[in-house]
Amino acid sequence: MLETIKTLRDMPKEEYYVPGHRTCAGCGPALVYRLVAKAAGPNTIFVGPTGCMYVANTSYGCGPWAVPWIHAQITNGGGVASGIEAAYKAMMRKGKYTGERPHAIVMAGDGGSTDIGLQALSGMIYRGHDVLYICYDNESYANTGIQTSPTTPWGAVTTFTPSGPAVPEGKRLWPKDNAQMIAHGHPELKYLATASPAFPVDLFNKVRKGLNAEGPAYLHIQAPCPKGWQFPSNKTIEMAKLALDTGMFQLYELEDGKYKMSYMPKERKPVDEFLKLQGRFKHLKPEHIEKIQNFVDQKVKAIEIEIAALS
Repeated sequence: MLETIKTLRDMPKEEYYVPGHRTCAGCGPALVYRLVAKAAGPNTIFVGPTGCMYVANTSYGCGPWAVPWIHAQITNGGGVASGIEAAYKAMMRKGKYTGERPHAIVMAGDGGSTDIGLQALSGMIYRGHDVLYICYDNESYANTGIQTSPTTPWGAVTTFTPSGPAVPEGKRLWPKDNAQMIAHGHPELKYLATASPAFPVDLFNKVRKGLNAEGPAYLHIQAPCPKGWQFPSNKTIEMAKLALDTGMFQLYELEDGKYKMSYMPKERKPVDEFLKLQGRFKHLKPEHIEKIQNFVDQKVKAIEIEIAALS
């Protein structure tokens, strides 16, 4: 059982996601990966479906992991992790492996979790595999040029959803809530949480809770992307905090069938304070911002009602 911690000072000094990669300055997913690897420790196997953290981390046959890592297709991260977990269980049952079974962690982007990889993720949880599946959500298909994904916010400009005279708002579809889909459609799920690099201790502890759960666990971690969101690279943590303070992203966990809020701002800020700092939203007009504000208000109210009912 991995212990939870109280402060940043309690974090282990050892690093298992080390220098030697080509991620962008201020890369949110890289910050997330470092914290996840610290929390998991040395007895870990990472599964990396195609995405930013595969392309930017594995240049010229090298990788920044001090633990085993395997590449998976963008479609099948959950399936590969299921096979690893099942293989170790079979070897232990047959006496062919006597060590401690390693943690199996999938680190997949929003495309590999909420879109093209959703089937394998759902199957993994449905079958009850003891795997921690983590979605690092930078809200786009970023490694191929910032295309829209199911978690890209309404109104965001991407290479596939440009704004113009015919479509002034940019993206016209509302983002998919993958955490809620997973939470309410998978009876075998043992633990679920959302997290953010804005609160590293909370993220660290949620990783360990997911690994301690005896069965499938899912973490959805928002990972701000300076390139895709179009903000200065030294503003990553500020952007992550603003997402929480405006309600654009919420922190909670579902444990033993009960919801618990991890962070609730004393007074929510208007979404414009989050949107105006990002180039992907600079085209929005007041009526567009009002539409996003209404969506966020309804979403926050819905999750608060749900949490109150199941607490």
